[in-house]
Amino acid sequence: MKAQFLDTIKSLTSKKPSIGIRLESRYSFLRNGLVKVEGVRLGVVFQKKLKVGVGYSWLKSDVSDDLEITNYLGNKETVKNYLEFGYIAYYADFFFYKTKRWQLSVPLQLGTGLAWFQYSDNNIKTRSKKHFLLLYEPGISVQFKLTQWFGLGTDIGYRFTMKNTQRIGDKLNSPTYAFKLMLWFDQLFYVIAPKHVLSKKFGPAEW
Repeated sequence: MKAQFLDTIKSLTSKKPSIGIRLESRYSFLRNGLVKVEGVRLGVVFQKKLKVGVGYSWLKSDVSDDLEITNYLGNKETVKNYLEFGYIAYYADFFFYKTKRWQLSVPLQLGTGLAWFQYSDNNIKTRSKKHFLLLYEPGISVQFKLTQWFGLGTDIGYRFTMKNTQRIGDKLNSPTYAFKLMLWFDQLFYVIAPKHVLSKKFGPAEW
């Protein structure tokens, strides 16, 4: 089976890939609340069956604890101490089932980044020590094409923090999910302009 898998990967990567760009929002749970992690992805796609690339993700939602500080006037004060994190994501997505409308794949992602806390005192931000993050995010993805150029999808996975810290790391472990609206701009172009030289060369639109 290992040999078959390696042969499949070799066959897929033997042809010239196309470029894939994606903006995404994923939801997970922190401090018993729902939070959003946004990201951007840039990669290559081999024969519409294998995607590999790199991206960047960051915490978009406000997540905070109460923290007592001595403010700039020398008085005790309780402020919001916000969690922040961002990480570079290296991903691979292999499509193991594909029909005219349905696609199932297994996305795997490894992330390296930093996490820290910060609060504001008289509009001056103070940051805690930054902690190194090593994240592993396996999952499964389902896509359904409504037309040649438009579809719906969902990703379900889990975020594991491989390097924990007492205050941050283990709290990032969480199920993740995302709902997607997908547009294939090249296929849309082939539908809109079927007689264009690019449509004749690379088209027509495919399911």
